[in-house]
Amino acid sequence: MNDPVQAPLTPSQQSLVEKFRGRQPLALSRCISLVENHRPGFESVLEELHDGVGSARRVGITGPPGAGKSTLTAAIARTYRDRGLTVGIIAVDPSSPFTGGALLGDRVRMDDLATTEGIFIRSMASRGSHGGLAAATREAADLLDAFGFDRILLETVGVGQSELEVASSADSTLVVLVPESGDGIQAMKAGLMEVADLFAVNKADRPGADRLKKEIEVVLALRTGSASSHVPGHHGVDLSSIAAGRTPDITADHGSVTGAKESRSAGEWAVPVLKCVASTGEGVLEIAAGLDNHFARLESSGRLETNRREQAMEHARLVLERSVGRRAMDAWNVWLDATGRDPAVGRRSPYAISREVYGSLWPESASSAD
Repeated sequence: MNDPVQAPLTPSQQSLVEKFRGRQPLALSRCISLVENHRPGFESVLEELHDGVGSARRVGITGPPGAGKSTLTAAIARTYRDRGLTVGIIAVDPSSPFTGGALLGDRVRMDDLATTEGIFIRSMASRGSHGGLAAATREAADLLDAFGFDRILLETVGVGQSELEVASSADSTLVVLVPESGDGIQAMKAGLMEVADLFAVNKADRPGADRLKKEIEVVLALRTGSASSHVPGHHGVDLSSIAAGRTPDITADHGSVTGAKESRSAGEWAVPVLKCVASTGEGVLEIAAGLDNHFARLESSGRLETNRREQAMEHARLVLERSVGRRAMDAWNVWLDATGRDPAVGRRSPYAISREVYGSLWPESASSAD
């Protein structure tokens, strides 16, 4: 088979790109729809516009359902807008496993921002993605970046511990928890602790907020304290590989994390734990300041460039995986139409069938595997 090449843009796609470069919001919406629905030529449009990607700061906002992520996202967006910054928001809602549709309630909760100049909101259905983000979220964020937004806020589905994909799509990750969410320690198990660059205890005017804040700080200290460096963490996590830090303070000397938040070095980033009441705006300025501090430290330490390079490589891997998967499904459908109705097929091993279909894609690989 021939090597893949960028398909030329159709006249309608070229016109859409020109309108996009002319900063027409409707063109941005249409480009996102093109990408979200994987319509023919969507990757060519993304490649054409890729030269504009790389200027925006991206903030991931994650946490369990009911934590008030949408309200806090809207409050942070207003704070940025008050500073004269433009903001693009991607809010991902869970999809129905039966219809693939979504209520898109996050958009409803931020509807008062919809007519605010300089703010663009796009709701997306997760469509079966288990990482808290829709499959097309990263590419939709690229489009917002190329369009010229200063800040991009990525709000995840809200499925708790599984929504860790956001860490590889954002520069900074904000984890939102609330006092009534139950056991704060349980909420932070197996992932959220590792991806957080900043914790927000929302609805802090309710009982239990101080207790939850202290719980988070204690767990952070246990996971990063040098006194526990010889003790394996929960599920075998080696605490000595994670930062030795101080009590979280947004004025501390902040450090860096990898693109996937895989590790922190001693003396670098002390994760702040801040209280807020997103519905009234209380504490939101402090959260925005904490995010600014984190980004500034990433820049000064050189980690921002490293993180973004790692994220770009991961994106390229996913695009390759998607392209190969698409070709594999095309080959499968051809094979199924030609052979699938043969009664004898049911008696063959799935491995032999797989090798046969694989061989139609890469004959030399299939023959060598035999």
